[in-house]
Amino acid sequence: MNTHSTQSEASLIESCINGDRKSQKKLYDLYSPKLFLICLKYTKNQMDAEDVLQDGFVKLFTHLHKFKGDGSFEGWMRRIFVNTSIEQLRRKKFETRDCDSFGNIILDKEPTALDILYKKDLIQSSQNLSKGYRTVFDLYAVQGFSHQQIANKLGITESTSKSQFSRAKALLRNAVQERQLA
Repeated sequence: MNTHSTQSEASLIESCINGDRKSQKKLYDLYSPKLFLICLKYTKNQMDAEDVLQDGFVKLFTHLHKFKGDGSFEGWMRRIFVNTSIEQLRRKKFETRDCDSFGNIILDKEPTALDILYKKDLIQSSQNLSKGYRTVFDLYAVQGFSHQQIANKLGITESTSKSQFSRAKALLRNAVQERQLA
């Protein structure tokens, strides 16, 4: 990239940060085709890729002031769109699964009113768990991380993650059953 295009890129970024709509559209038009391909690679269908593209640009414009010019701007943008794509995959994964008894995952297209109440009760009950149990439970059952990923994130062993999740499930199961009996 030559100095002139670097200066134009820098001025385009600055104009976008200052809220100039024409510059934001120019940035969108310039990079959206490449970024759309990234989104499509992760989502596998056009409609989801378009959603991720829009979410990614919202994040990009919200956080554009954080770009410090270290490294390439395109690389910085790519990271945003890869992360946004991964976040959507996790959300979709969670939206398409339901837990029958805290961890036995079943696919369910249309949750019933009881399922929704059960989830609300589960979330409310999880607030009473110790921080360690609650964290592992949330990362595994809600956010969809594997026990290996949780172990790496929290600096614990994979077996500790599994046992904390198992213990959290048992405590939550008991709490929900006690509420049902009350």
